[in-house]
Amino acid sequence: MNLRDLHYLVALAEHRHFGRAAEASFVSQPTLSTQIKKLEDELGVALVERTPRKVLLTETGREIARRARGVISEIDEIKAIAQRTRDPESGSLRLGVFPTLGPYLLPHLVPLVRTRFPRLELLLIEEKTEHVIRMLREGSLDAGVLALPVHEDSLHSEFLFEEPFVLAVPEAHPLAQKKSRLKLSDLEDENLLLLEDGHCLRDQALEVCQLAGAGEKTGFRATSLETLRQMVAANVGITLLPTLAIKPPMARTDNVHLLEFSGHAPSRRLALVWRKSSSMTTFLKRFTEVIRSLPAELMQPHIEGGRATRVQA
Repeated sequence: MNLRDLHYLVALAEHRHFGRAAEASFVSQPTLSTQIKKLEDELGVALVERTPRKVLLTETGREIARRARGVISEIDEIKAIAQRTRDPESGSLRLGVFPTLGPYLLPHLVPLVRTRFPRLELLLIEEKTEHVIRMLREGSLDAGVLALPVHEDSLHSEFLFEEPFVLAVPEAHPLAQKKSRLKLSDLEDENLLLLEDGHCLRDQALEVCQLAGAGEKTGFRATSLETLRQMVAANVGITLLPTLAIKPPMARTDNVHLLEFSGHAPSRRLALVWRKSSSMTTFLKRFTEVIRSLPAELMQPHIEGGRATRVQA
């Protein structure tokens, strides 16, 4: 048994298809199939159920693949320890972000990272929160930027910043005529457009709705924040947007009027999260400080006339 064969088994477990697993492993399909068969012969057990349409792992195969992920993760940790010892700020960082944050945070963060860690290879993976946590747990990610709280005992969290929400309404909506800042009570009996299940922003918006006495607009759930924005522009309804999503370089959207909340606005709290056992802890604490050095104005809506004003970097 060798590490290469374990990689092949893990790829097969993830893709459930010999062709796709071979492509992901950069080998031919016959090569991967032959090596899996050799592994089965060596262990003396069946790992795979071969059907005409797809590949299923046996119960034993699934358990061995799960343990193989752990072995591969430990090997990666050993390599990372050596790399960080030679040069703490070089190598790769596999960073996970969730979809309602990544497109809005990364344009501001990536230039900072390039300046502070010019030799670092930043590999960005965008997945929903539950998938980022799973990938962190399995070792296929080094760190993730997630919304608190994170309920996972094996992970360490470092608070980054608090990001307020704003309300987006069509220009003709009665709330668009409001001259003062919003109170939560202004949302009472309103029905908000929300994201589909699996997005942490949906859960956060539902909490705001519960506090304000608002509800969810039935019959529609968006797959992305940009769909929500366009639904507001099309006069379908109103929604909550995180502050970073209204900041340049995001383009302004016609017929979308933005409103700030008064006092301590509803918000989400973001953190950098990694495994407590990670060999990269010292470096990740430095990486945390880079994220914290983003301009404070980025997390402040600064809305004038229903539009967010530009932040000076």
